Amino acid sequence: MARAATTADAFNAVAEPRRRQILDVLASGERPVNDLVAQLGLAQPQVSKHLRVLREVGAVDVRKSGRQRLYRLNGHALRPIHDWVKAYEHSWSERFDQLDVVVEDLMEKEEDDGNDD
Repeated sequence: MARAATTADAFNAVAEPRRRQILDVLASGERPVNDLVAQLGLAQPQVSKHLRVLREVGAVDVRKSGRQRLYRLNGHALRPIHDWVKAYEHSWSERFDQLDVVVEDLMEKEEDDGNDD
């Protein structure tokens, strides 16, 4: 099956780690490209390429302020990811609770074995 284009939806867009880093930085507020370049340690063309993809899926908005273009996070576009992950939250919580019980049992067993010396 052919892989969907990176710009098809938010899932594909955020699959790239650098784009997630950009979103993390923008979560704290609006930033110009140069700030993103400095913070991420990437070349400006790379950052611009990633911003273009994020803009195309709606995860990032841009506005002009004088000569600068300021980018900001658009969390609404990431809602499908949140909704998809949320569907698994209950299952994960149950499994983690079960794992906690197993770990506690193992720790108790280890303590009991250590006291037999």
